[in-house]
Amino acid sequence: MLFAWSGVMNLAASSGHWKITDWFLHWAMRSSVRTHAAFTSPDDPADARSLVSAAGHFANSCAVCHGAPGVKPSPVMQAATPPAPNLAVNAKEWTDKQLFWILQHGVKYTGMPAWAVQDRPDEVRRMVAFVRRLPGMTPAQYAALVGESDPAAPLSQCAGCHGSDGRGRNAPDMPILGGQSQAALLAALQGYANGTRSSAVMQQVAMRMTPEQMRAAADAYAAMPGLGAAPGPIPNADAAAARIVEQGLPAKQLPACASCHAPGKPYPVLAGQRASYIAQRLRQWRGDDTVVDARKSHATMPVIARRIPDEMIDPLARYLAGR
Repeated sequence: MLFAWSGVMNLAASSGHWKITDWFLHWAMRSSVRTHAAFTSPDDPADARSLVSAAGHFANSCAVCHGAPGVKPSPVMQAATPPAPNLAVNAKEWTDKQLFWILQHGVKYTGMPAWAVQDRPDEVRRMVAFVRRLPGMTPAQYAALVGESDPAAPLSQCAGCHGSDGRGRNAPDMPILGGQSQAALLAALQGYANGTRSSAVMQQVAMRMTPEQMRAAADAYAAMPGLGAAPGPIPNADAAAARIVEQGLPAKQLPACASCHAPGKPYPVLAGQRASYIAQRLRQWRGDDTVVDARKSHATMPVIARRIPDEMIDPLARYLAGR
């Protein structure tokens, strides 16, 4: 204690660690990750069905420290102690469950932050799958996933993931934004920026946008074709799904989807939305058994989603997508 109080101990990052200190810290870190990941990480820690949003978030948040295929890490960040590892090499040293735990919770004393929100394991799963592919990924493959565009171009903050046409680059985890309500798009961006909507991926983008940029993006995507087309006959429509959309399930206190989400309503338009995205979000809102307060506006959808029967999520998503 006296030695630490004296200030003689050199804590300068430029001095690095003694070899024994470096070994001990890494040994303790690996032991901690191994143990906690074994007991707390999900059994399905990686989701490789779509990597577009993970690639975009990696480019926005991770590449500055870790680098990426064809992209060198920042020399400023590499001057940290310890420097961020090259994941094209380092990722091979961890299991998927261990990568999930590191990404979700971060690692103390290393500069590795936790995931910005703790209630979006779906985002973490996609990032695990993305990091797992880094060792064999070429610069061209990385650039294609990131969807790099001219920073000066309109919608440059959005098009990498959502596409310049608002179709979400046909990625199953990306919503269709074209034709969405301007008010809903603007409210979503504002919610991500102030933290009332939960997404580490979107918060990182929205917090950097000015109010003018938010309005311009909302106006542009709302004016594109896409959602909310006039409904017509749906071949082989699921009658039970149609009933939930139009009438709800009164016995379960489940209101009709159309009461809030039909075109012209003040909430997001769902008609024509990607089925995989709708199903994914409903399952995410269902979450675990944590009690939610339905009186709070941000908790409305978790309450609604829990009242939808499990077996109806996919049929409901397909029905809404086909409208």
